[in-house]
Amino acid sequence: MVAQYNFDEEQKEYLAEMFQEENNSLWSAILYGIGYSDDQIVTVALSQVGNVGGGPYWSWYGFNNRVEWCACFVSWCANECGYIDAGIITKYAGCVNGVQWFKDRGQWIDGSQEPMAGMNIFFDWDNKDSSGPQDGLSDHTGIVEKVENGIVYTVEGNSGDSCRINQYAVGHYEILGYRAPRY
Repeated sequence: MVAQYNFDEEQKEYLAEMFQEENNSLWSAILYGIGYSDDQIVTVALSQVGNVGGGPYWSWYGFNNRVEWCACFVSWCANECGYIDAGIITKYAGCVNGVQWFKDRGQWIDGSQEPMAGMNIFFDWDNKDSSGPQDGLSDHTGIVEKVENGIVYTVEGNSGDSCRINQYAVGHYEILGYRAPRY
């Protein structure tokens, strides 16, 4: 566009300023009509609490048989809000792939920070019998419902093979990080 419209140096500077990282939430509000905090995805996730087995999520994703479905659940919730089609959130079935997609877009904060409602939360479990010891790779994901008094409340699919609400202290050592969305 810059070349096609023959932008001068001043116009190029304005364009660069408009596309700085701190303006992403403004663009999302203009382009998609939504703000930074996302109550919609939280509402969708909460409506699924109690689902056992995850069939609606892994089958929606395209799997014919049960898979570890936490990421399918998060993707399904994002799809219900229109965020996958809008390019706001990627459709992912593997936590590691989701983390990388968000990191590549500058949408990542580490687990020591306090999240906001609607953010994805990623865990690196310290479970020697199941997922193995912590290795810096995400083993599980969910959606942040809210944060109150230093506690992160989440809605997670495939938590004991069901959708349930869980809670963790802000900065808990098994929280790998969060997707800082550009809603």
